[in-house]
Amino acid sequence: MDTYERQVRVAAPLSEVWDFHATGDGLVALTPDWMNIRIEEQRGPDGESDPDELTAGSVVVSSIRPFGVGPRQRWVSDIVERREGDGEAMFRDEMREGPFPHWVHTHTFRADGDDGTIVHDRVEYELPGGPLGRAVGPFGLIGFEPMFRYRHRKTKELLE
Repeated sequence: MDTYERQVRVAAPLSEVWDFHATGDGLVALTPDWMNIRIEEQRGPDGESDPDELTAGSVVVSSIRPFGVGPRQRWVSDIVERREGDGEAMFRDEMREGPFPHWVHTHTFRADGDDGTIVHDRVEYELPGGPLGRAVGPFGLIGFEPMFRYRHRKTKELLE
């Protein structure tokens, strides 16, 4: 399994950064336009459509069409864990269906003083393609780095 990690400091309180990331709207806002993301469905743990926030047990069904090429790719994510504590918060989503054989994304948020938040993304992944995908897995950062750089830059732009 390969891992990609990136973090950024956002000059905004933890509560604001956390609230922003707790919804499907936050996901759409942080996805580059070239991914052509569309949220198809959101369900809370009780089956409620379009919950106010994505808690453990929620499901997000989205589709992407990178660069507008090829058919839309379905991506089903389960929110498997969500915690808030003293100056920290996190949630983890696991791809149940989508383009990667394995994808686990842990989003961690930590207060940094009164007016700042450290946003840390950790993705455990396996590229498609079986043995070939596993062989080139470490090079996945070539694709992930621009996407997460965009996400972090956009988070700063929207919340600072």
